[in-house]
Amino acid sequence: MNADTRRRAVQAARGESPFDLLLTQVRIVDMVTGEIRDADVGIVGELIASVHPRGSRSDAGETHDLNNHFLSPGLMDTHVHLESSHLLPARYAEIVLAQGTTAVFWDPHELANVLGLDGVRFAIEASRNLPLHVMVAAPSSVPSTPGLEMSGADFAGDEMHTLLSWPEVRGVAEVMDMHGVLNGSQRMCEIMQAGLDSGKLIEGHARGLSGADLQAYLAAGVTSDHELTSADDALEKLRAGLTLEIRGSHPYLLPDIVRALKTLPHLSSQITVCTDDVPPDLLMEKGGIIALLNLLIEHGLPATDALRFATLNAAIRLQRPDLGLIAAGRRADLVVFDSLEKLTARRVYVGGKMLARDGKMFEPIVEPPMTLPCDTLRLPALSAGDFQMRIANACHGVARLRHISGARFTRWGEIDVQVRHGQVEIPDGFSLIWVQHRHARHAAKPQIALLEGWGELRGAIATSYSHDSHNLVVLGRDPNDMALAANTLISSGGGMALAQQGDVIAHVAMPIAGMLSELPPAELALQFRTLRDRSSLIADWEPPYRVFKAIEGTCLACNAGPHLTDLGLTDGSTRQIVDPLISYREIPDTPQ
Repeated sequence: MNADTRRRAVQAARGESPFDLLLTQVRIVDMVTGEIRDADVGIVGELIASVHPRGSRSDAGETHDLNNHFLSPGLMDTHVHLESSHLLPARYAEIVLAQGTTAVFWDPHELANVLGLDGVRFAIEASRNLPLHVMVAAPSSVPSTPGLEMSGADFAGDEMHTLLSWPEVRGVAEVMDMHGVLNGSQRMCEIMQAGLDSGKLIEGHARGLSGADLQAYLAAGVTSDHELTSADDALEKLRAGLTLEIRGSHPYLLPDIVRALKTLPHLSSQITVCTDDVPPDLLMEKGGIIALLNLLIEHGLPATDALRFATLNAAIRLQRPDLGLIAAGRRADLVVFDSLEKLTARRVYVGGKMLARDGKMFEPIVEPPMTLPCDTLRLPALSAGDFQMRIANACHGVARLRHISGARFTRWGEIDVQVRHGQVEIPDGFSLIWVQHRHARHAAKPQIALLEGWGELRGAIATSYSHDSHNLVVLGRDPNDMALAANTLISSGGGMALAQQGDVIAHVAMPIAGMLSELPPAELALQFRTLRDRSSLIADWEPPYRVFKAIEGTCLACNAGPHLTDLGLTDGSTRQIVDPLISYREIPDTPQ
């Protein structure tokens, strides 16, 4: 904001000069008092110069009659991974701006886990000068669980000090290594101290933490959490002093959370909202923050409270006193709604300019100049033999194996399996999960484990987008289909693929870091919807949306329970790599 604009705003507010833009017949949603107030709003440049009685001023270069509609500050997303949209930031911005979101806090740890510091640089450059305010965080989870997985980089104190010295970086992104924080690992002590020294935000990931461990996590310097697991969990974290980031990626929790919040005598300014992860088809069909707010309203939260979470509260959390309120001196980032029963953005203003109307941008956003990071899937072509589960030094016998049971919430299981010619015969009701390091930082062989809870997959599902190390992951039973799905991604530079009976039945190429696409949003969303729909031909577990959430998180070793990573079968609770073989008994082969 230059001094000339500020001075002109002062003059316009006093009636000494006209406004650049005057919004009339406005019903302001007041985020401070909770009132709905009649007013007019005068704007100079990108600044709100005056909020004054209706009809008291008419001097303006341009006037927009808002027809008694509701005016809110622009919506803000306090924690998001843009990578989950699989879009470049400019294309992502076009979608969410038209929905009323004008600012986001982006944790680019997916890119950083593939590209290291260059991934954060790419995030900054790709979002520079967009009309969407993109605030970038310094990823603390590269990788999320050191020692249990290996990604394309490794961040500790030096890297965090470097990132936090960049003016575009606004804080430390979600601290996922809770075990390291609580047990004082050197790496996490360095990362936390870098954040504290910077004076910037420190985001949390307090999944499952309660009681003394939760208190200890806050004592380390963490100040927010979006990993809410229940209403009681949300209340405990709010009472502990954390800023809540109620997220839209887990909508089944929202009814109970709303009921719990409505029992409180006062809704704190430390309640905000975030999307976390939204795939491209759902982002376009249902929306980002706007979809979450509508769900909160549908479950009984007053619209004024829901909007305050996404505006003033978010601005306070993100340390942006220029945003979040319709008041003189704030940026003119505004969204117009015709109803508060179901929010639909009718007009969106950014910096005093109307950029979208009725869900459509007036013109495309020009992408900043940048070099796209491709060729990150550093693997040779694979064969069906690479996807066969074998027992070393075994011929014919019975092996007792540990396996992964469950999908989104995993637990340990054990089973006896037949071994013939050293190869495990997959039991009925089971499938395989296979993981291969793809960043060329080690040459370990692929890891493979039995998977229960997905049923007998009728084909193969492969992805290079797998939180958070983003190694190549394949699920299936048939080695030929598994090899076909994997090779499809290797040849396209990454993405997601489905194979069945020797055919690729769906494929979304994501050649940029193995996770982003240059496709227009509508085309990418259609491909993703096709992938989602056809996944039901392979897997029966829950709705297809949940299938992909589970696939993307199935190797997330920081979570409790067993997970397969590029280093082996891991236990997220004990932080150990576990041998899947419990015992083996050789049995003489009986001729058939």
